[in-house]
Amino acid sequence: QVQLVESGGGLVQAGGSLRLSCAASGRTLSRYAMGWFRQAPGKEREFVTAISWSGTRTYYAESVQGRFTISRENAENTVYLQMNSLKREDTAVYYCAVGTIAGSRSQYEYDYWGQGTQVTVSS
Repeated sequence: QVQLVESGGGLVQAGGSLRLSCAASGRTLSRYAMGWFRQAPGKEREFVTAISWSGTRTYYAESVQGRFTISRENAENTVYLQMNSLKREDTAVYYCAVGTIAGSRSQYEYDYWGQGTQVTVSS
């Protein structure tokens, strides 16, 4: 069993930055792929970014490419999401997830999920 806890969300002005963290417990993450998804009100949950277990491969949705950066620190059992140049359309609840298929963009291929952290971008 894996428990994931996201943090770092909040209210930020458009153009600003936030750094989300996802801390895991219950099992080491070093052999698992990790992903971030988000869900805006009235919309489906969507893929944002993912990282392989080694951290050498990263994957991004086109909408965040060049603005967001995913990274991981296996020694700390933590994954990070650095979000720069935030836009109003980035407003959503952000979830981290653990899976076994690196780079999967399907939420159904992730086995464990955090509770989410709210990110609100104001104009």
